[in-house]
Amino acid sequence: MLVIDSHTHVISTDRERYPAAPIGGRQSDWSQAHPVDIDGLLHALDDAGIAKAVVVQASTVYGHDNRYVVEAVRAHPDRFLGVYSLDAVAPDAVERIKHWQAEGLSGFRLFTTGTTMPGQADWLGHEDSYPAWAYAEEHDIPVCLQMTIQGLPALRALLKRFPGVRVLLDHCARPDLSDGRPYRRAEDLFDLAAFPGVHLKLTHRALAAAEQGLSVPAEFVADLVSAYGANRIAWGSNFPAAEGTPADLLAQARKATADLSQADQELIFGGTSAAFYAPTTQTGGTRG
Repeated sequence: MLVIDSHTHVISTDRERYPAAPIGGRQSDWSQAHPVDIDGLLHALDDAGIAKAVVVQASTVYGHDNRYVVEAVRAHPDRFLGVYSLDAVAPDAVERIKHWQAEGLSGFRLFTTGTTMPGQADWLGHEDSYPAWAYAEEHDIPVCLQMTIQGLPALRALLKRFPGVRVLLDHCARPDLSDGRPYRRAEDLFDLAAFPGVHLKLTHRALAAAEQGLSVPAEFVADLVSAYGANRIAWGSNFPAAEGTPADLLAQARKATADLSQADQELIFGGTSAAFYAPTTQTGGTRG
């Protein structure tokens, strides 16, 4: 089975060339406690038997300075795809998209919550971000969203305005699953499946949430597949932000998905990521 990790990070040991400038003003604890550079990520992927990975900008380390992600992709284009962080409400947001796409990266990330920014930022859906969303829609540029389930109403409004945008929600938007089936506390997440451009990252955070209270990971995964289809769900390790190695995190996800068909597992562990981050053209707006 081809395995593609949809969510990894890299941290440089060269602090002069790549100084910290975290969103929220404070560097994340995980990036200080156990940073992993490009070579370290490659070795960890090899140990886990993971063919490729999406390197997502470490927003809580470098903010919108995406140069180290560019370095990773250029050094190992056969192993890495890169996702850059973007200030979507900045006046030059579209120019920044053009710049980072031209540098070889494959889509942008909007960071609206996280360990250094608890709570859901209120700028998601602000009209100042419309040019960035419109450009992404026109040019078929994937959008990765670090957000909470409280932000889903704002996302729904954006998707109604820009229905052609393809989005991938980090950690399944951090749902509360403790009530168990039929997951009424996460109703907004399941309702979002009505938008065909919405995709989900099945990470350790989502699986940990599925272990709380009355929830059972295998049941949660089955219900996600029923609602979205496996072709809209992508596994990601969140290494090294997550505790454990990619091999450990992959084993955890394999256990949770063991009851799925082989075809569905192949999509979740590789096929969905390959399709979502398929090459785009800057002017034509098509993949292929």
